[in-house]
Amino acid sequence: MTVRGVVFDIGGVLEIVEPYETLLGVWARRVGRSPAELQGTVAERLGGRSLATGEVSQAEHRKAWQDAFDLSDEQADGVMRDLWAWYCGQPDSAMVDFAASLRPRFATAILSNSADGAREEEQARYGFEQLVDVIVYPHEVGLAKPDPRIFALTCDRLGLLPGELVLVDDVAANVEGARALGLHAVLHADAVTSIAAVGRLLG
Repeated sequence: MTVRGVVFDIGGVLEIVEPYETLLGVWARRVGRSPAELQGTVAERLGGRSLATGEVSQAEHRKAWQDAFDLSDEQADGVMRDLWAWYCGQPDSAMVDFAASLRPRFATAILSNSADGAREEEQARYGFEQLVDVIVYPHEVGLAKPDPRIFALTCDRLGLLPGELVLVDDVAANVEGARALGLHAVLHADAVTSIAAVGRLLG
């Protein structure tokens, strides 16, 4: 089956992102907790609800941080700014340029685990809605990678069969999940290798 489209992850693929532990360390020092204590306390405040599948709004996430560590409004706003700065990282220009080069010959999409506010933050910084044909943010649809249903949803929104798509993702479980549904998939390590691998699949 001919490959007719490419689906890109964002963090670690289209964006270069620092390890989450780096951000946790900064705020752990500010509130006098260990990174593990900080993460556990916020998770407890969220009551087991998932950011990735849209069970927690951005306002609720901010309140969880504020209440957990008795932060002022200014400090809570600072947490959110830092979280989004970390989440959005810096664009990987080689991967972004490659994605842009595929249209209109090939269909393109973004499928990236996310949280409430991600579409607005990334659009403001990088204009992803103009980069690809379709963007699927899991928090908006209540499903997250590697759930096969979200790969199927992405196929449907592009109007293509799984075998007509290739996913580029830096998480092995997501690559395996996509392949299980019948997509081609490239485990991303660096731009040069991924671009070459996708190019071979596209012929």
